[in-house]
Amino acid sequence: MPRQTSSGTCSLCQGAFRKGTMTRHLRACRQQQAALQAPAPARRFPAHPVKILHLVAEGYGPYWLHLDVRGEVRLTVLDAFLRDIWLECCGHMSQFCLDGEAYVSGAADELGARTMDVTLEDVFAPGTTCTYAYDFGTTTELTLRVVGERLGPRQRQAVQVLARNTPPVFSCVACGQEATQVCRQCLYDDEGWLCDACAPEHACGAALCLPVVNSPRMGMCGYTG
Repeated sequence: MPRQTSSGTCSLCQGAFRKGTMTRHLRACRQQQAALQAPAPARRFPAHPVKILHLVAEGYGPYWLHLDVRGEVRLTVLDAFLRDIWLECCGHMSQFCLDGEAYVSGAADELGARTMDVTLEDVFAPGTTCTYAYDFGTTTELTLRVVGERLGPRQRQAVQVLARNTPPVFSCVACGQEATQVCRQCLYDDEGWLCDACAPEHACGAALCLPVVNSPRMGMCGYTG
């Protein structure tokens, strides 16, 4: 994949920031957004704050996410979220690997692993790093890092996107226009980027082409975004 400078958009303020500065920005931006909000009306029975984990998910190349995840949710919820936003194509198995222990989406007994029926706050803490793999054949691997933890109101969504990388732009290898498709066979040699006009003439055939999407799973198996 051609090297690209990675930047992304903060969902709190809609500002654009480089990948290396996003964690620091989000810490400051969250405080600014909280200060701008009107005080919540008093409640007879105040809600108890919950633990919220700030995770960074990174795929290969320019693909990354910053997430707020309620600590009480189970790995199954995070697995479903990652599949939905980045990975799901054919119902493949997946696993988290943390401190030498595997947590799998199915067939745990056969694989000698644990299920994903465990809460994040039981296995994640600030500084924790783990790997995640989707599809044990054509595998997409991610790295997850916990970069922060706080107590706050129970957010409606179990997983909230704080920031996401800006979709990278690739040029068609045949004409130089913006690529909209990628050849699954040529992708690994950086020769598979094609526009809609040039894809039918590609030597490998249009049947091997998949759409260009903002995901580390792009061009793999049957993933279309």
